Amino acid sequence: MSNQRRHLRTALRCKFKIWHDSIGEKVVQTRDVSDGGVFLIMDPVAEDIPPMGTILKGQVQGMMDDAPIVTLEVVRMAPEGIGLRFVSDTN
Repeated sequence: MSNQRRHLRTALRCKFKIWHDSIGEKVVQTRDVSDGGVFLIMDPVAEDIPPMGTILKGQVQGMMDDAPIVTLEVVRMAPEGIGLRFVSDTN
């Protein structure tokens, strides 16, 4: 399988809050981040995760008081977590 990533990933561990009507709010840990998205460490089988393609909101926790709220799309599920793509609110 070839690597089709367009953005360099940077390892980053921080708390990240996600929310959606189907799951409520969850605070989880990031594994890495790029200009294109973020990977969250969580168990996609055991935890309530919206299906691929779902649009949700997210925000970094504990690093700054006014961290921006971002729009994300669930684009990948793996045994160790989920990949989310940043979605522009101007689309």
